[in-house]
Amino acid sequence: MSKRIRTFHRWTSLVFVATVIVCFVVVAQDDPAEWVLYTPLPPLFLLMFSGLYLFAMPYTAKRRNRRRVAG
Repeated sequence: MSKRIRTFHRWTSLVFVATVIVCFVVVAQDDPAEWVLYTPLPPLFLLMFSGLYLFAMPYTAKRRNRRRVAG
C-alpha cells in the first residue's frame, strides 16, 4: 500500500508541476482566463493528503511496534 501511495505522490507531483507551468504560460498571454489559475489546486490537494499520509507513516509504525513489544 505504501509503495502505491508513494508512486501516486510522485506522478501527482509531475502533474502539479506541469499545470503550474501551463498557468505561467497562460498568465503571460494578453487576456488570460481566470479559471486557469485554479487548475493546480486539485493536484495540490491530492499531494497534500498523500504527503500527510507519507509523513505520518513512520510515526504510526513506531507506535504499532511499541504496542506489539509491550503487549
